[in-house]
Amino acid sequence: MSVHLAGREVVVDTAPGIFSPGRLDLGTQVLLRSVPPLPAGGHLLDLGCGWGPVGLTMALTSPEATVWAVDVNARAVDLLRGTAARLGLTNLRAVRPDEVPEVAFAAVWSNPPIRIGKPALHAMLEQWLPRLEEDASAHLVVQRNLGADSLQRWIAERLGTDVERVASAKGFRVLRVSARG
Repeated sequence: MSVHLAGREVVVDTAPGIFSPGRLDLGTQVLLRSVPPLPAGGHLLDLGCGWGPVGLTMALTSPEATVWAVDVNARAVDLLRGTAARLGLTNLRAVRPDEVPEVAFAAVWSNPPIRIGKPALHAMLEQWLPRLEEDASAHLVVQRNLGADSLQRWIAERLGTDVERVASAKGFRVLRVSARG
């Protein structure tokens, strides 16, 4: 399908069984409209990449950075690899979580998989959010009625970091999680 990302039309690979296979979902649209400019370089993370709108935007916007687009769904990873190759995005690495080296991230953007349940979601965030570089931030989009406010409180309490709502639109909240520094 064709979608508008990073100021241009791109053709992406999608398939049934992947989150939002037929369109750019509303939460991701809200996230992409709300995030600050990316660092020009370093390591960037799209956590729960699906077919890749967030990771593709990162790679198109910051061609000197290494973008890690991570998902547990092997089919999603394979689809994104194909899209990235077709677009010539050599800076995008679509991988499973265990394939990411021990690097710190200059930015994390995510439309996290809320429906996997709190224990799995919390474990995922505990694994990845502490890997932010000093003075870096993560931006997460979460639907208000799927627990955005309680997730904001949990991150602040559990990870001991600043979390603030930086945008709210169409029932979604965008949370900025600041690195511990």
